[in-house]
Amino acid sequence: MAPKPDQPELFSDPSAPPPAKLSDEEKLACLRLIRSENVGPVTFRDLINYYGGASKALEVLPSLSRRGGSGRPIRICPKADAERELATAQRIGAVPLFTVERDYPAILARIEAPPPMLYVKGNQEFLKRPAIAIVGSRQCSAAGVQLTKLFATQLAEAGFVIVSGLARGIDRAAHEASLARGTIAVVAGGIDWVYPPEHAELQARIASEGCLVTERPPGLQPRDKDFPRRNRIIAGLVYGVVVVEAASRSGTLVTARYANELGREVFSVPGHPLDPRAEGTNRLIKQGAMLVTEADDIIDVLRPILGLAEHRFDYAGPEPTSADQTIPPSPGTDFPAEDALNAVLTALGPAPVAVDAIARQTGLNAQIVQVALLELDLAGRIERQGHSLVALKAP
Repeated sequence: MAPKPDQPELFSDPSAPPPAKLSDEEKLACLRLIRSENVGPVTFRDLINYYGGASKALEVLPSLSRRGGSGRPIRICPKADAERELATAQRIGAVPLFTVERDYPAILARIEAPPPMLYVKGNQEFLKRPAIAIVGSRQCSAAGVQLTKLFATQLAEAGFVIVSGLARGIDRAAHEASLARGTIAVVAGGIDWVYPPEHAELQARIASEGCLVTERPPGLQPRDKDFPRRNRIIAGLVYGVVVVEAASRSGTLVTARYANELGREVFSVPGHPLDPRAEGTNRLIKQGAMLVTEADDIIDVLRPILGLAEHRFDYAGPEPTSADQTIPPSPGTDFPAEDALNAVLTALGPAPVAVDAIARQTGLNAQIVQVALLELDLAGRIERQGHSLVALKAP
């Protein structure tokens, strides 16, 4: 497993000012911005930072896209579409949480390029408590289910919220065992879309007694590409991921990979070498995941981490990075000169390059580079890999 970043990076500076509560009008503007063309998580955050809110950012989108070289007008989400989506969410009891809001989960806000918005249904307080994910095979063994329920029960009794993906097998067992004390189900489709169908009753109970989370709009059936995104959210919400059973090509291993990349602890339950459901878990252990056979193994690792950071856990806003602290451009200086934009384009290529490296190579200040990248992003001319790496899109 790759080296983990220092654990305090999961938490925010308690002295930083908390985000302001959004008005209904600003929430609508945030949703319209997110649903507009070429606005990804990084671009959403940068636009909010530079222009002081989503309403102003929506006003400048056409100019930014045009200056970035787009050959046609950028598609901006119509107000009526966003109003319809929010009305549907309200009707089914789902609450939108934006990264710029205080109630957005603090630990998730700290990852690189967090989902700009989540829909949440149920007890939001569970999003403020320390959490552990338990994931595993859909085609699990009876022993795997038994061990999952034991782990989930004991970890919940120790004060952890249990997070999983509401899939068949191990996920279901984890939710059922922890529902009485606190469970979060992250789903790949709309919060009102039941998948798999046989989990309708369990999903309804979690919506009532636990917490459902998704980044997808209401009513949307999950697509294949939505499940890895769901897995990243699972990893982002927790201190550690426990893998109970996983075959060699299991999607569960995607969650473990994300957890490792995000600096979370990865725990793996060993299995018999001849059991195909243990191939993935045994390989994780070989790669550096912590071997665990009981809940205390997990608690012993996480207790000192929680002890160091416990007093900071309730703050729900992301810690400002150097990019976040950029002063928004004053009127009349919103756009870099054309030669500056060309200099940024020249510095880019098909290979990803760090934003600060572009600033050094071009000699431009960071603010001008960031605005130039916003223009190019909105014009669909670059690809972002997280916040700090960018590359030109292939023609």
